[in-house]
Amino acid sequence: MESPCILVCSIDDVTGYCFGCGRTRQEIGAWVQYSPEERRALMAILPERLSTIERRPRRETRRARMARERGEA
Repeated sequence: MESPCILVCSIDDVTGYCFGCGRTRQEIGAWVQYSPEERRALMAILPERLSTIERRPRRETRRARMARERGEA
């Protein structure tokens, strides 16, 4: 299944978008229920959403934690 997830799972408090993929919590939770067409349509607008996020996550992201645990960071 196609997914925009890049394992940077942290939600921006201002926009409500994930810092990694640009989806909302609701969209992330419902992702498996969307049709392939619905997923593609949402993925098409994610780059624009991501451009509205100006800050970085305030906490360690999932990707950073996994790298740290593997000894890569």
